[in-house]
Amino acid sequence: MTRACGFLIVVLLVTTWGALGHAQSPAARLDLADLYRAAAAADPRLRELPLLERQWMLRDANVNVLRLPALSLETQAQAQSDAPAAPIAVDGRPLFSAPKTTVDALLRVEQRLFDPTLPAQAALLRAQLAEDQSRVRTALYAVRQQVNEAFFAAAALEQRAGVLAASATELDARLRETSARVREGTALPADAAAVEATLLQRRQEEDELRTNRRAALDRLAIIVGRAIDADATIALPDLAAVTRDTRSRLPELRARPEFAQFARTRERLARQRELTAAQTQPRIAAFGRVGYGRPGLNFIRDEFESYGVGGLRLQWNAWSWGATRRDQEATTLQADIVGAEEAAFARSIVESTRDDLATIARLERALDTDRRIVELRIEVDRSARARMTEGVMTAADYLARDTELLQARFAQAAHEVELAQARARLLTMVGVEVP
Repeated sequence: MTRACGFLIVVLLVTTWGALGHAQSPAARLDLADLYRAAAAADPRLRELPLLERQWMLRDANVNVLRLPALSLETQAQAQSDAPAAPIAVDGRPLFSAPKTTVDALLRVEQRLFDPTLPAQAALLRAQLAEDQSRVRTALYAVRQQVNEAFFAAAALEQRAGVLAASATELDARLRETSARVREGTALPADAAAVEATLLQRRQEEDELRTNRRAALDRLAIIVGRAIDADATIALPDLAAVTRDTRSRLPELRARPEFAQFARTRERLARQRELTAAQTQPRIAAFGRVGYGRPGLNFIRDEFESYGVGGLRLQWNAWSWGATRRDQEATTLQADIVGAEEAAFARSIVESTRDDLATIARLERALDTDRRIVELRIEVDRSARARMTEGVMTAADYLARDTELLQARFAQAAHEVELAQARARLLTMVGVEVP
């Protein structure tokens, strides 16, 4: 059996074992899109969305209450140093005089009949809720970058460890062959020792890689808020098609949640301008007051009596010395600031995607080269193994060729992970969902 066939069999066995494990336990296969959702669900800030809605409901209820009659109860007792008296006197005493001590208890009722600020306040509160919730969604989206880093770090270590495991299996077969030849007297004990030492080194490196992979999975488990098995397999996402589609739509893409947040902020500023304008419009309210006091409405009678007053009130801030205009202008300037920030954000995305697109193109070319390099290294390794078997090449020289093949496979595996990571980073940057 050739070395290439043996390597393929090992890879097939590892893949089959992973598929069986996935069939037994679906949670043992890590999917990037599922991890995104899990990370968002595990983030404590997700609880802010219903809390913000509840907060809005309370404030909106307070605005609605303003449409209902306003009731207030007042009591008052006072003494004053002087009081009005009639200018006409009889026997030196005024014809009548108001009491200097008064007692009054009244119930006041007021009903707003026309108040344009109420719908404007309600609209502003709704716009504020949408802006606050969009800000939370933006913060939750940023967690995806943490998922990417931990996920692809673990994937790179897993790929490297898999290559080492396959290489170690091949070396183990070479060790058995070399040991048999030593017993037959056709090989030196040093050849077997060299193969065994290299085998032990690779197993040691594999153990280190798997330990680091476990640490990366532990970090990922913290981010997604759930335990991850040590034997969980990482499924590199196939993002070639969605990346090509995204590349063709980059100029008009506005899928990042930050763009929704900018829109909600502009909406809130528009509602704020409307409220500022509404505060300058006239407001009409009906009012009534009933009370009992001494004196009543007839202030010259020093007696307790009940009374009632009712009417309409017009309130109009007809002149504000330009304050309303300045407030609206300041709000408009704030909207312009938001527009500038949005343009700068869109520009930063374009700049970042240029780097990612260049990286993707480079890695795609590198993988094509990697495949050819691995094919050539396999041919060299096959020839070296045959020469070692024939006794015309030392084990040290063969192991040097085997190490070159291992490094080529390491480079290929690393480029595969880096390409998937670059594509995922591009999609994350522009806000396109990973399938």
